[in-house]
Amino acid sequence: VQLVESGGGLVQPGGSLRLSCAASGFTFSSYGIMWYQQAPGKEREWVAGISSTGGTTNYADSVKGRFTISRDNVKNTVYLQMNSLKPEDTAVYYCKASRGLYSYWGQGTQVTVSS
Repeated sequence: VQLVESGGGLVQPGGSLRLSCAASGFTFSSYGIMWYQQAPGKEREWVAGISSTGGTTNYADSVKGRFTISRDNVKNTVYLQMNSLKPEDTAVYYCKASRGLYSYWGQGTQVTVSS
């Protein structure tokens, strides 16, 4: 089982990034996927989630209207489009696959929003 995040980097305030989470080793289309962020010295926090079919999405209030989660069950990949980025979005972003008692985490990708 593997979840590999990519797409992080350094971006100026107001800019955009698209994160990807590529999955392998399990039945991806049967799992809900969530994105979390963990800022330095803080707890890991839930950011967004998408159902197994992609029909339902949810967002934390802090990112609603700026971030969009989507998935491609053919490519076994989930995306997080992040627009209007703010310095407080700076964090390591992790994806998590979850189904019942089973869950898997990726290794994270760093996003830094700074001028």
